[in-house]
This record gives sequence, structure tokens and C-alpha cells, in this order.
Amino acid sequence: MIKSLVPESIAPPFARYAHGVAIGGSGGLVLSSGQLALHRDGSIPDGAKAQAELCLANIDAILLEAGTSAEHVVKINAFVTAREHMAGYMEARDAWLEGVAHLPASTLMIVSGFTRPEFVVEIEVIAVLP
Repeated sequence: MIKSLVPESIAPPFARYAHGVAIGGSGGLVLSSGQLALHRDGSIPDGAKAQAELCLANIDAILLEAGTSAEHVVKINAFVTAREHMAGYMEARDAWLEGVAHLPASTLMIVSGFTRPEFVVEIEVIAVLP
């Protein structure tokens, strides 16, 4: 069973794709698309920390729609556009994972850019369905 995840509480996808996909039931997986820091009104917060917080809030909405949470995330892939954005991203990520018993694997990469120059952080996750 494959279920597309497109929470109405976050900005819609830019094109014909889902924000996430849930595969199977208990023990299955949730894979998110890379989340950029876009509010429903189209605004983009300033700074890596604020952008990462919004990306992670969007991920929370995707996980909730799938029936899981940050507690079940097994892998985080994050991308920033410069080294100076690493600290803000990591601060937001660490706060998001506060209280999570089983910490996920995590990768952080520096990339040349995203679809709009205002974006400095993108985050995607893989989670297990409880």
C-alpha cells in the first residue's frame, strides 16, 4: 500500500509530487520530499535556524498525516547552501530531536543552491511507521 502525503496545513508542493509517501502499515516507511522553508502565504523566513525550524514543522505535519512522529525518524538528510548555515540548521535539528529516545542517522551536505536564492536549508527524512 502506498499513500501520498500532502498535508493541507503546509504550503502545497511546487509541482506534481507529494510532500511524502507512506509505504505499508506498521513497520512500513515514510519518505519525505525535501522540505524548503515556505509558509502557506508564500513567505520565507530569514536565516538558517528559522528556515530549518519551518522545514521541521512541515516534516512534523507530514509525519502526523502518516501516523508517526519524529520519534520514529531513522534518517535525516539536510542540505545548506554555505558553511555559515550549518550552525543554525544544527541548532534547530537538535531542538527538534530533544526528548527523542532513538536518535536518527543524519547527513548534512553543502550544496550550491535551491530553486530560489532565499532558501538556504532543505531537509528530508525517512521514518518508520509504528
